[in-house]
Amino acid sequence: MKYNQFLKMTLAVALCGSLITGCSKDNDTKTDTEYPVIDVTTSDAFPKQCSELRRGTAFSAKIIVSDNAELGSVSIDIHHNFDHHTHSTELDDCGLDALKTPVNPFTLIKSFPIPAGNKNHMVSEEIQVPATIDPGDYHFMIRATDREGWQTIKGLSIKIK
Repeated sequence: MKYNQFLKMTLAVALCGSLITGCSKDNDTKTDTEYPVIDVTTSDAFPKQCSELRRGTAFSAKIIVSDNAELGSVSIDIHHNFDHHTHSTELDDCGLDALKTPVNPFTLIKSFPIPAGNKNHMVSEEIQVPATIDPGDYHFMIRATDREGWQTIKGLSIKIK
């Protein structure tokens, strides 16, 4: 009988101990579920919707991103829109040129890592537009990813003359 009481007391103490030590601040960490933000509305941001670029010249891309917790990376993708496709992020097509078949379209894909711990960041990158590319309608896609993997995409319609 005394052995059974001792066993019950030991199990009760062990159960209470595991419950108390099982709770830690690590379990209280809030999971980030918010998407990062791409801000193309500030005067510093470039390009903007319907911007015009010139072949054979360089421009300074300025991309402003933020996140509630921590940013991860930013990438850009410039590709032609001669077939009038859409990415469903643009509200205005900027008056599309006629459909055409690409001969020598401009394509650029580039990633920019963001130093750890940043909630706000501006990518400033000089981009050369080759002189020999096809002029016309292009998309300037911006992808911002936070440390949790949430991604926001902003598609801008631009023209290269």
